[in-house]
Amino acid sequence: MDARITLVTLGVADLPRAEAFYGRLGWVPSGQSQEGVRFYQMNGLVLALFGLADLAADQGRPDARLGTGAMTLAQNHPDIAAVDRAWEAAMAAGATPLKPPAAVAWGGYSGYFADPDGHVWELAMNPFWPLSPDGGLTLPN
Repeated sequence: MDARITLVTLGVADLPRAEAFYGRLGWVPSGQSQEGVRFYQMNGLVLALFGLADLAADQGRPDARLGTGAMTLAQNHPDIAAVDRAWEAAMAAGATPLKPPAAVAWGGYSGYFADPDGHVWELAMNPFWPLSPDGGLTLPN
């Protein structure tokens, strides 16, 4: 199997609330969105918002209680100022601050926030990982 991810799906308790939050970040759902799910074209992959009960049923485990916070989604930025701008945009959109951006021991700069469903996002600048002009990340050799 290839080492790649093409779609990340976040289970959400309230789809309109989640869509409104990401809309306040400036994200626009794709025309491919359907009843009960919203798709966002990202840089090389797609992010989906899917109601928790519908997601559990789609996974073949309709009685599962799906949780959040056990993983982190991350956005790397080219510099500290860009991290700070993204942080301010997330706070203005209604994110829950977890750890404000600050210098970190590994030599970069990062902070964490949670969306309205508790999904954790990291905003980071890693001086050892250069970004492509479109913001994509390919690990250096």
